[in-house]
Amino acid sequence: MSTTPSGPARWEKRGERLELKTRVFDVMATAYRHPVRGTEREFVVIRAPDWVNVVALTTEGEIVLVRQFRFGVDGFSLEIPGGVMEPGEDVVTAGLRELREETGYSGSRATLLGAIHPNPAIQSNRCHFVLVDGAERSHELEWDADEEIQVEARPVEEVLALARSGGIVHSLVLNALMLFEPQWRARQGKR
Repeated sequence: MSTTPSGPARWEKRGERLELKTRVFDVMATAYRHPVRGTEREFVVIRAPDWVNVVALTTEGEIVLVRQFRFGVDGFSLEIPGGVMEPGEDVVTAGLRELREETGYSGSRATLLGAIHPNPAIQSNRCHFVLVDGAERSHELEWDADEEIQVEARPVEEVLALARSGGIVHSLVLNALMLFEPQWRARQGKR
């Protein structure tokens, strides 16, 4: 099928119904109609809350990492701290909360690095990335009931090398590090 010079058409949303409700997300059956061809189809859309992930940079130039068992891959994953945002919660506030709860770290300054759609083909939510400077251990851990987390801090260059070599495979962590690296290079006077 060829495309027009103006690009692909925007499908018209016709309605949706709840197919499955879980404690983590809802699965919706969403009906769309193509405005030119008249084709009507039903697509699956996962409605999940927004997420926040945190690049926490210590004064020693290390990134705070968490290693935990992940049920989706039936194995361990090396990641940055993060989690689900509460409805209406400010992004930076959520990032600082998740950092404190999972790692016991807090920081002197927090800023928004950016946000992405984790999988726009089937998910409606966003993942926000927060940079926390001056991170240091300051609080007791506040894990959720099923969390068991190994907390560690590694030099930035080591973390970036792990991301490039396959030592970090969580796509959202890789997104966060991609957004963080130019800022890190600028701080180091490198390009």
